Formats: sequence, structure tokens, C-alpha cells
Amino acid sequence: MPQPTPSILVVDDDEGITGLLCAYLARFGFETHTAGNGTEMQQQLAAHAIDLVVLDLMLPGVDGLALAQALRASSRIPIIMLTARCNPADRVVGLEMGADDYMSKPFEPRELVARIKTVLRRADAPRGTVPARAVDSDVIRFDGWALQRSERRLTSPKGLVVPLSNAEYQLLSTFLKAPRRVVSRDHLMEQARGRTMDTLDRSIDLLVSRLRQKLLDDTGAAAFIKTVRGAGYVFEAQSVQGAPLMQQAWQH
Repeated sequence: MPQPTPSILVVDDDEGITGLLCAYLARFGFETHTAGNGTEMQQQLAAHAIDLVVLDLMLPGVDGLALAQALRASSRIPIIMLTARCNPADRVVGLEMGADDYMSKPFEPRELVARIKTVLRRADAPRGTVPARAVDSDVIRFDGWALQRSERRLTSPKGLVVPLSNAEYQLLSTFLKAPRRVVSRDHLMEQARGRTMDTLDRSIDLLVSRLRQKLLDDTGAAAFIKTVRGAGYVFEAQSVQGAPLMQQAWQH
């Protein structure tokens, strides 16, 4: 059976940009819809089965960060954030609010198409629904912690649920695939965001720092993620049970 045409919602208050972008996306087989603010975004989401949202950070009224957070609270529709800001901290905030990737303006439309295709391939379920299929080894346990993959829920040794952003979940999953082995910054960025990184991009270090803070032990010391200067990071859990087997060699 033929695959359904992916439906993309472009949310940006610049009609010139949305018009050009939608015309370009249509050339690659995407169905497109547009919105100029949060209210129009909600209307489009209600009217159409949207597969992915391209969301500008700077919008009139409710900004893109708040809209991404609200959408992620009720749906797993992938989000690519557009931002004119160059500060890595701003990018991290976008990822923590639920964005799956981000692009800085100005950007090449062809790169956005590639990012959209990558994010859609990574999506766990069609049309933004929560996947119902069972997952083998759904719970990964490490040193008293438990990560339930189907619900992306992390529970501490004390039984407390620790909230994880999408980017933090992807990072932790990547670390758990190779405990006690050095993982490069490049590989972490590729796994968390679906692309290779620029050597000057420090956003992955900020993400690692935030995840490290959520994995503190009872003494307040960072118990797991250690920095290996010039090489990357190593996840030092002593016992990892239920982690998926590696399917390919790691590049350090």
C-alpha cells in the first residue's frame, strides 16, 4: 500500500517565509498547512492530522517555547524549532520544552527537508499518537534507577519520578547502550538530535550537564556521567540490566 503523504504544519508569523517554505516542501511531497500564532496552530492541529510541526520561536502572543511545551504535554507529534537566536542555552531550552530538533535562521530549505525526514523516521508512532505496541526489555535498570522506555519515565532509587525532556531521554538511552565506555560528543549529538554537530556547538555539553544534575546521588555528587577530556563522556553505572544490545560499533 502507498505510504500516506506526510503533513507538515509551519507556524511562523512571517507570511512571506511560510509561503516560500510551504512551496518548497511541496516539491518534496509534503502536504503543508500554516499558522501565524498559537490560536491558529491549535485550529490547524484540530482540523488536520499533522505529522510534524515546524515552529518558530518568536511568535506574537504565546511564544514558540510555551507552544512546544503545551503540545508535548498532550501529543508526541515531532517538533522542529526555528530560532534566530545563536545562544546554545536558548537551543537547550527549546529541546527541554519538547522540541525534537532546532534550526537557526537563516537556513537552507534543503537542510530543513533533510531534518524533517530524519525526525519523521525517528518518530515512534504515526500521526502523533502514543505507540501501543509492546517493547522488549521495556524497563532498563541501573544502580537502583529505572527507565521505562515506552513511557519515557525515569524513577529514582527512592521511587521518585524524575521528569526528562525528549533530548535528555535520548541522551540517557544512548549512555545506557554503552555503560562504562567513552562516547564522543559527536555521537551523542547525532543520537539525540539525528545529525552531526559543529565542533563549536556546545549545546550537547549543556544537555549533558542538565541530565547529570537529574542523576544526583544522596550525597549530592554527580554519580554517573563523567567527562573524559578531549574524548567525550562515560556513563559509570556499575550495573545495567535490560539495555538493548548494540547493533553497530561505537565511534569514539
